[in-house]
Amino acid sequence: MAIKTKRMTVGEALVTFLDNQYVSLDGKENKLVEGIFTIFGHGCVVGVGEALSMQKSGIKVYQGKNEQGMAQAATAYAKQNNRLKIMPCMSSIGPGAANMVTAAGTATANNIPLLLLVGDAFATRQPDPVLQQIEQLNCAGTTTNDAFRAVTRYFDRISRPEMLMTAMLNAVRTLLDPAVTGAVAIALPQDVQGESYDFPLSFLKKRVHKIIRTLPVKEQLKDAVKAIKKSKYPLIVIGGGAKYSGAGAEIVEFARRHNVPVCETQAGKSAVPSSFEYNLGGLGVTGNGAANSVAEKSDLIIGIGTRFTDFTTASKSLYPDAAVVTVNVSPFHAAKLDAVSVVADAKEGITALNKLLGNYRACYNGQIERAKAEWKAEMARLTSITTGEGYVPENTAMMPDSVEKFAKATGCALTQTAAIGIIRKIIPADAIIVGSSGSLPGCLQRMWETDATDSYNMEYGYSCMGYEIAGALGAKLARPEQEVYAMVGDGSYLMLHSEMVTAVQEGKKINVMLFDNGGFGCINNLQMGQGIDSLCTEFRKREGDEPIRGGEFLSIDYAMSARAYGFKSYTARTPEELEEALKDSLKQTAPVLIDIKVMPKSMTHGYGGWWNVGITELPRCEAQKKVLDEKKERLKKALRY
Repeated sequence: MAIKTKRMTVGEALVTFLDNQYVSLDGKENKLVEGIFTIFGHGCVVGVGEALSMQKSGIKVYQGKNEQGMAQAATAYAKQNNRLKIMPCMSSIGPGAANMVTAAGTATANNIPLLLLVGDAFATRQPDPVLQQIEQLNCAGTTTNDAFRAVTRYFDRISRPEMLMTAMLNAVRTLLDPAVTGAVAIALPQDVQGESYDFPLSFLKKRVHKIIRTLPVKEQLKDAVKAIKKSKYPLIVIGGGAKYSGAGAEIVEFARRHNVPVCETQAGKSAVPSSFEYNLGGLGVTGNGAANSVAEKSDLIIGIGTRFTDFTTASKSLYPDAAVVTVNVSPFHAAKLDAVSVVADAKEGITALNKLLGNYRACYNGQIERAKAEWKAEMARLTSITTGEGYVPENTAMMPDSVEKFAKATGCALTQTAAIGIIRKIIPADAIIVGSSGSLPGCLQRMWETDATDSYNMEYGYSCMGYEIAGALGAKLARPEQEVYAMVGDGSYLMLHSEMVTAVQEGKKINVMLFDNGGFGCINNLQMGQGIDSLCTEFRKREGDEPIRGGEFLSIDYAMSARAYGFKSYTARTPEELEEALKDSLKQTAPVLIDIKVMPKSMTHGYGGWWNVGITELPRCEAQKKVLDEKKERLKKALRY
């Protein structure tokens, strides 16, 4: 019997295929692709673009303003949907495609599914070199898109129409595999997009991809139970895999039953309520005093769905003597830190361990409560820090004249930690916050409290500046009924905020909380904390031929620029102005930006997390010598593998 086919162009077949993909998890089915982001250019507007424009489909087309921005929005959208929905992004060739390389890295580092459809040079090579093509002397087949190979989980180039079928099936398989998911790039030569082929109807029909929860095997469970029962002071580390698995309730039950405290990575935050009596909060370099103090004394770390990055382990110095048990769907991540590993879905793995541990209980007797009480007192101090006469910034050792000059330029009388406290107090309890880079992720991992599941959309696997505002748009597209707040510094805002225009265009109210501290404050802290003179990390005017370090601060009215885009905007220099702006913003239906002027050096820092960075082995001053000596001492006690 002949195979039933339909004559279609590659562009038409691609759109039809995407429109018919569904996902099923625990018996719940949803459409995988409801929308697509694109910036049309000559490499995609007449191929796939023609199909999107002329062919009827259930895919809504969104117009991006910057290719990186729309791809970051798509990443946040997939993250907010717990990886069960994706928003493909399509670009032209050359710079349009290259703009998405950074976003691909963001998605892959964070294990978030992102499908990139990128225009490419002609497969026939007849018009070579085509507009925007980079010619490589050593290989005529190499184009800009080969740069994606380093930042994607799967890359393919469709040089013949029939190749689309295996490429897209492999793409979706990769995108929906919890163990390996990340960015996928499909390069689409301009000519091939418009070529036709008799595509089998079986390729074009509705396809439901069932995501199967990997079950733990008894041999691994036996070893993990043995290791846990040997420990007296275990500590659970909740990673992103636990959140995407929906394992929060199971972790809460495990912790209560076995008297085991929990702490959170950036990706795992909001999987378990902040008010949960066993939740110590953020761990590691950007962690708080409660989690880090307990971690230092723990004899076993139970990592659930975590990659154990250097920030989570404090460069492997926070708990170097502790044994490690992991529950992770990825064998690669499960084997880290020489762990006793359970390769399984987080929910299934922790449920199985809970049953097998029987009446085991850890030996904590008041330590959890004391650590939480001490951190609560510190939180009260951080949120009440005021400026004015006698004000001393948190980071006095890294402060030349920043505070005085910035206050003079902006009229600022507000600290970053106090601003975060005000925002948390006023915005809705279930509001989603989005962040990524600078000093804010540290403050937020330490200070932000929420009992609303999936309300903390922090990208910190790649720490990509520019994710915040685009990510807020993606989160809002995923959760239109909730308020969404982009927590962004002025440095990251200047790098990428073009999707604010898309938010206006789509009528999506996002709230941009712009913390203006006069530059790259986090990196200025790192720079000066290593004994290096401040240079090009603050937004100051150059004085003659002198380096950019001592001039007056720039005074930028970010609220005015937002108004030009169509935002309702405010400027807040004092606690009172911030409270008033936040309350009024909740009455608005248009997108909102609050230009929050915060004192430099008023972010959180410390709390026992050490970060190993490359520093000079030939110190020029006493401060550099001190930092080098500390690093040598830390490395003596840290794990090396």
